[in-house]
Amino acid sequence: MPSLSVFMDVPAAQKVDGSLLKTYQQDEDTNKVFLAYRVCMTNESDPWVSGVVHKIRQQIAQDPSLNYEYLPSKGMKSFIQASLELLFGKHSQAIMENRVGGVHTVGDSGAFQLGAQFLRIWSRGAQVACIISSQKEPHGLIFKDLDYEVYEYSIWDPDQLCLDPILFLNVVEHLPQGSVLVIGNIIDCKLTQVQWAKLMYTIKSRQIFPFFDFPCQGLNTGDLEEEAIILQYFVSQGLEFFCSQSLSQNFGIYDEGVGLLVVVTLNNQHLLCVLSQLMNCIQVLWLSPPAMGARIITSVLCNPALLGEWKQSLKDAVEGMILIKEKVKEKLRLLGTPGSWNHITEQTGTHGYLGLNNQQVDYLIKQKHIYIPSNSRINFTCINTHNIDYITESINEAVLLAKDSQSGFPKSTHSYLE
Repeated sequence: MPSLSVFMDVPAAQKVDGSLLKTYQQDEDTNKVFLAYRVCMTNESDPWVSGVVHKIRQQIAQDPSLNYEYLPSKGMKSFIQASLELLFGKHSQAIMENRVGGVHTVGDSGAFQLGAQFLRIWSRGAQVACIISSQKEPHGLIFKDLDYEVYEYSIWDPDQLCLDPILFLNVVEHLPQGSVLVIGNIIDCKLTQVQWAKLMYTIKSRQIFPFFDFPCQGLNTGDLEEEAIILQYFVSQGLEFFCSQSLSQNFGIYDEGVGLLVVVTLNNQHLLCVLSQLMNCIQVLWLSPPAMGARIITSVLCNPALLGEWKQSLKDAVEGMILIKEKVKEKLRLLGTPGSWNHITEQTGTHGYLGLNNQQVDYLIKQKHIYIPSNSRINFTCINTHNIDYITESINEAVLLAKDSQSGFPKSTHSYLE
């Protein structure tokens, strides 16, 4: 008599992503293009890697002093210190006061897993997590798994074709007392000084706990310091917060997923207590973090010559992004494509919205074999000298052939994350 499987009642999970890529991979059309890769790409359609990484990998491989022992649960001390200084500056008052610390985490989402678990245990009022970003993030799944009530908002305004600071503030104002506010990579959301003050007041008065996502410092504008201003502003206002600092993308070591859970507290005593409890969580989650990615990053950040070379590689990559966006906008202008396309160059970073509606996205996918997400937020580094003409001509066709009866630039239907 055959025994019954203990897994017989386990259904297949609904796919959360990847279906677009799978459809692309099965497509046999020779002109097919995929514009939704997560990583920064080169003109040759390869993942971008900072040049210094190859040098350091070779040095590490030839270093006879390495013993490859497990790292401490907290992670590599030199890596943590160098990463914190990258965020807040070497002469940060908060670092000198020992009220800023960090824990070396696993992958791009390990910091969120660790931080969310800590807050669920030690912040009794934290039962709601609101995720505000410019794109769909995986963080919601982490908080849902820990029984948070999760709300996700996109602050992209499809009418004005920009990130909307008013929507950002309105969402925060209506959060329940003691909620966790996950703030995604929203560097293009420009708040005025008055709006910043209003945001600070709301967060403090409603005891909201900010949890930042900081995935690719330097790959948005090429200016490491400028991109960290928002975090430094929160520190200067005396706010406590967590920050997921991912360092894989801005070095191009995607297979070495490495990051930091940054902890900012009011004083050193609080910091030590938080870090001690995080150590208990780590014993359950992963015990010891991987070392290779941390070694590569630390070697660069602690060597002035290599640091300068890495910074230049970031600037070069950003200049390439800016150039391709300018070319896309100019080609659409020359083709006479209806509407203004200034929003393409006004967005920073690898990813940005095209501002297309459902009909136009469907046309690109089904008729032109150009695969983009339904909200038309693409990775601009996937566009290169080999495919830019085909892509821009196809966008022009999509706008002309699939536009609705409205005059002017067709409006997207996407105001919330899908």
